[in-house]
Amino acid sequence: MEKRELIYYRLDKVDEQILSMLQDNARASLKDIAEQVQMSPTAVGTRIDKMLSEGVLEGFTTRLNPEAMGHYVKAFINLAVEPEDKQGFYEYIDSVLNVVECNHVTGDYSMLIEVRFPTTAELDAFVEELHRFGKTKTQIVFNTNVKHRCRYWRVPSNIRSTEAENGN
Repeated sequence: MEKRELIYYRLDKVDEQILSMLQDNARASLKDIAEQVQMSPTAVGTRIDKMLSEGVLEGFTTRLNPEAMGHYVKAFINLAVEPEDKQGFYEYIDSVLNVVECNHVTGDYSMLIEVRFPTTAELDAFVEELHRFGKTKTQIVFNTNVKHRCRYWRVPSNIRSTEAENGN
């Protein structure tokens, strides 16, 4: 994906409804979305195109169930990579299909890697491979109580604005 400067895009209530519907079902038709938000399908399409061009929407994907495909072991691996080894590490980690996500983070470890493997033996072999880049710390996931989500725009009702509390 091309990196570009992100500029804050202010969502209105209709945008929020459209995004919510697309997150629930990315295959929802413009006609169905339009009926829900009380707009024309053309207007909804225009809004979706604008959110795509502004970077709010990055695209439409298919969500796979790793366990249904035999990848039962989910783990997070912390890895301490020295700055001079990062380029080689990035090239290596990008080639490993079992890596779900790799993040450069703060703290004692510089990388946080999410992986999926069919067995703990395969996870162990991968962790051994990572040792060439630095020390590791691995956590195996027992279960996931909140699945991956991306609904940042919503302000939870239990969070109050400090402006409202101060009478502003």
